[in-house]
Amino acid sequence: MKKSIFLVAAMFCALMVNAALPSVSLKDINGKTVNTAELSNGKPVIISFFATWCKPCLRELKAIDELYADWQDETGVTMYIVSTDQGQDSKKVKPFVEGYGWEYKVLLDPNGDFKRAMNVQSIPHLFIIDSKGKIVYNHVGYSDGNEKEIKKYLK
Repeated sequence: MKKSIFLVAAMFCALMVNAALPSVSLKDINGKTVNTAELSNGKPVIISFFATWCKPCLRELKAIDELYADWQDETGVTMYIVSTDQGQDSKKVKPFVEGYGWEYKVLLDPNGDFKRAMNVQSIPHLFIIDSKGKIVYNHVGYSDGNEKEIKKYLK
C-alpha cells in the first residue's frame, strides 16, 4: 500500500516537471497582489511552500538563507516562499519572516489556491522554475544537505 501511494505521488511530481506556472492571484506580505504566472522574469525562481508552525520548513529556509546571496550572485535567482498558514496564523507570517531577517519574497496562500494549482500535498515543498518559466525541479520534504541538489538545478 505504501508503495502505491508513493508511486502515485511520484507520478504527480513528475507531471509537474516542465509545466508552466499556473495563474493564481495572491497577496504578498505587504498586501500587493501578485500573479503567480508572472513570477519568472527570465531568470530562475525558487518557490517553497511553508507554514510558520512547520519545523522542517524552518530548517529548509534557514539552510537556504545561508546560501541565498551567493546563489543570487551566481544565477540571478529569486526565491518566493509561499505561506500556507490559514486564518489568524496568516497574520503571524510577516513578523515571523522579518524576525529571521530573510530576504525572500513572501506570498500568502491562506485559501490554498496556489497550493492546489501546484498539486502540493505536504510541506515543505520546493520547486525550481528555469529562466523560460518551466518547472525543472520538484521536491517534497527536507533533509540536511538538500540545498546541494537545489544548487545543481539552479546552474
